[in-house]
Amino acid sequence: MKYNKVILAGGSGYIGMVLARHFSKLASEVIIFTRNPLPQNGNITMVYWNGRTLGDWAVHLENSDVLINLTGKSVNCRYNEKNKAEIFSSRLNATRVLGEALRLTDNPPKVWINAASATIYRHAEDRPQDEYTGDIGTGFSVEVCKQWEQAFAEQDIPGIRKIVLRISVVLGKHGGVAGYYLNLARFGFGGIQGNGRQYFSWVHEDDVTSSVDFLLDNPQLQGVFNIASPQPIQNRELMGTIRKVVSAPFGLPATKWMLEIGTFLLRSETELILKSRWVLPTRLTEAGYTFKVPDIKTAIEQSI
Repeated sequence: MKYNKVILAGGSGYIGMVLARHFSKLASEVIIFTRNPLPQNGNITMVYWNGRTLGDWAVHLENSDVLINLTGKSVNCRYNEKNKAEIFSSRLNATRVLGEALRLTDNPPKVWINAASATIYRHAEDRPQDEYTGDIGTGFSVEVCKQWEQAFAEQDIPGIRKIVLRISVVLGKHGGVAGYYLNLARFGFGGIQGNGRQYFSWVHEDDVTSSVDFLLDNPQLQGVFNIASPQPIQNRELMGTIRKVVSAPFGLPATKWMLEIGTFLLRSETELILKSRWVLPTRLTEAGYTFKVPDIKTAIEQSI
């Protein structure tokens, strides 16, 4: 499908730039709303916004085809009070001000896609979680996800089809966490993390772009979709596959207490590693989407 104008709010991060490169081949214009705009690159233009208040950025919504909102402070940080407040406010404020701007737009986009996270589901080692039977979890990260989705649900704008993407861990060569795992294995630290039984739900960046295309091409689809490979794996299989791909002869394991020290030094949280995310993309597969990179070995190989 060809587009006139695609808007990526908060699109200067990893996933945003993957989508920007993708849509630059399909659209006349790609507009990125960001706090730190860079000079124009081809048909990709960055426009300043603060993610909180209306401004000149809002005029770009006029006559656009698609709005994709990815705005949110990274959760890869320590969960102190300052960071937690910013994680909440960055997501909620951006979603609400976009809704405000769209209500003032004469010719708004027909589709609004809002990012969300597959971490909204509980820690699951007993059965997979999908859009129909998944259990919503508890704790800080889950509360962020719930309030983010609620803020989006409250933006009821006639004529705009709304889609929520519960995105799992994204793998690819342009960024994300793949490099972190690959480097651990290369330096001999590619053993299991924790007990190794926690599930790792993931998706390759090519399937992020392709699933978005699929959703845009099927106007009857709306609501919540899990963006995750249909083949989630346990941590022990993940690390074993990574060791094979980089030809690492061994991998030292990392116990929970070791991870606590490591994530503290890296200013991150062990939840990002130890939570068992066992998520399936049931609605996507039911609708007929076929994954381009369904298995973890291919995904890791294509992330080097």
